[in-house]
Amino acid sequence: MSNTLKVPTMAEMAAKGEMPDILFWIGCSGSFDDRAKKITKAIVKILNKCEISFAVLGSEESCTGDPAKRAGNEFLFQMQAMQNIQVLDGYGIKKIVTGCPHCFNTIKNEYPELGGNYDIVHHSQLIQGLIDDGKLVVEGGETYKGRKITYHDPCYLGRGNGIYEAPRELLKKLDAELVEMRHCRQNALCCGAGGAQMFKEAERGNKEINTLRTEEAMEVKANVIATACPFCKTMMADGVKNKNQDGKMEVIDIAELIASAADL
Repeated sequence: MSNTLKVPTMAEMAAKGEMPDILFWIGCSGSFDDRAKKITKAIVKILNKCEISFAVLGSEESCTGDPAKRAGNEFLFQMQAMQNIQVLDGYGIKKIVTGCPHCFNTIKNEYPELGGNYDIVHHSQLIQGLIDDGKLVVEGGETYKGRKITYHDPCYLGRGNGIYEAPRELLKKLDAELVEMRHCRQNALCCGAGGAQMFKEAERGNKEINTLRTEEAMEVKANVIATACPFCKTMMADGVKNKNQDGKMEVIDIAELIASAADL
C-alpha cells in the first residue's frame, strides 16, 4: 500500500464545496507530541484504507480547553471552547472522531452547555464499527500471536463515559492473549496525567502512579500495554522506562495495533 497519507483540511474541502462525512479532531497531543503523532497517523491510515470521507481543521483546530478547565481556569476554558464551537459551526460539522478521550469528553459533555452539539465518537468505537461492517479486515493478528496484551483503561473513556468494551473487542481481533490487570474497567488506575497533572511535576509521595500502573502490567506478564489515549501512552511509556522494562514491554495505542495487524 502507498505510504502517502491523504489528509484534507476543512478549508480545502469547503473551497471545493464539499463536506466530509466526519471530522477528525486530532488534539494537542496527537498534533505535537512525537509519540502521539504515531496514533494520529494510524487513525489516518485506517480512514484512508476504508475510504472514509474525512477532514481535519489543521491550523484552525485549537485546544478544547480541557487542561484549563481541570486546572480551575473556567474563563480560559470558555474562551477556548467558544472559539472552537464557532469554527465547527462555521463549517456545519455534525460528526467528529478523536483519538483523545480528554477531547472526546470535553466536546461530548461540556460543549453542549455552550451551544456546541456534535455527534462525537472515540477512535476505538469508529474502528470497531468499521470491522463490524466488514470495511476493515484485520488479517489475524499473526503479528501479535503468542503475545500477552493488557489494556489500560483511560479515565475519561472508561469511568467518564462508560466505554469499556469497544477497545477490548478490537484487541480480541489480534489473536493475542488479552490479560487484565488487577485494577481494570470501573476500578482501573489513572495513569497520572488527568486533571492537568500531565503538565506539572507530581506531588510528593512514595511512588509515581504510572510506575505503580506499570508494576500491575508486569504482574500479569504483559508484553504489550495497549492504550487508547495519547496522555496514557506517554505516562505508561515513562513508567516502562522507570521500571527498566524497555525491550520487554511495549506501550502501543489500539489504533496502531489494528493498523499494523491490518498491514497498513
